[in-house]
Amino acid sequence: MADIINAFLSYSFLRNALIVGILVSLCAALLGVSLVLKRYSMIGDGLSHVSFGASAIALSLNLAPLYVAIPVVVNSKINGDSAIALISTSAVAIGVIIVSMTKGMSTDISNYMFGSILVMTRLDVVLSVVLSIIVLILYILFYNRIFAITFDESFAKATGTNTWFFNSLLAVLTAVTIVIGMRMMGAMLISSLVIFPALSALRLCRGFRSVIILSAVFSVVAFIVGIVVSFVLDAPTGATVVISNLIVFMISYIVGRICEHH
Repeated sequence: MADIINAFLSYSFLRNALIVGILVSLCAALLGVSLVLKRYSMIGDGLSHVSFGASAIALSLNLAPLYVAIPVVVNSKINGDSAIALISTSAVAIGVIIVSMTKGMSTDISNYMFGSILVMTRLDVVLSVVLSIIVLILYILFYNRIFAITFDESFAKATGTNTWFFNSLLAVLTAVTIVIGMRMMGAMLISSLVIFPALSALRLCRGFRSVIILSAVFSVVAFIVGIVVSFVLDAPTGATVVISNLIVFMISYIVGRICEHH
């Protein structure tokens, strides 16, 4: 095991991926709890598809995808299941058409669809770390307000909380997290980082704070296990991380069921 860890850490791109991945996993897990409880789970999937479309346009214009995708996704107004389906499928369709009409883009777009830790430049890593830290700071700073709009938005509004602002903040933080994580996980898989840890934690805990903490732990552990296993087996990182999260969820589900019967 020590040899595997030493070999893993000897590659700079893997060290960068580990740092960014842990931060993104934390952000996704924290935001995911509120999104799942508010029944906005599919917003992550919708935003990732919008990000894919924006990335395809950026690559066709020889622009940096990350810097085009972030403002586009942040400014996307997605509300409701029908709107998510409409916008996300349209964005993917636009991206696919652009790819088919532009030569030499198939490899790049494949990386954005399914993720690749090799596509992250040093500048991408720095930007991802900075944005992830900002997301975490804002979440901690406005934790009480996010808690309020998650469980009882009407009461929060009655007590003077600007629910529109904090719902928008939650959407923006989610959008930023999705775009950052999409580089590694891919547009088709990034929403799993938002959904799986929250669902796993909800099977075992009831208190909001305990669910958030456990969700964060599950997310980080699943990511670390996933990226190490992908290195050992030479498997796709994004898919391996998703499988790790799926295994955690299955274990949590079984343990939760056992606890319900005792």
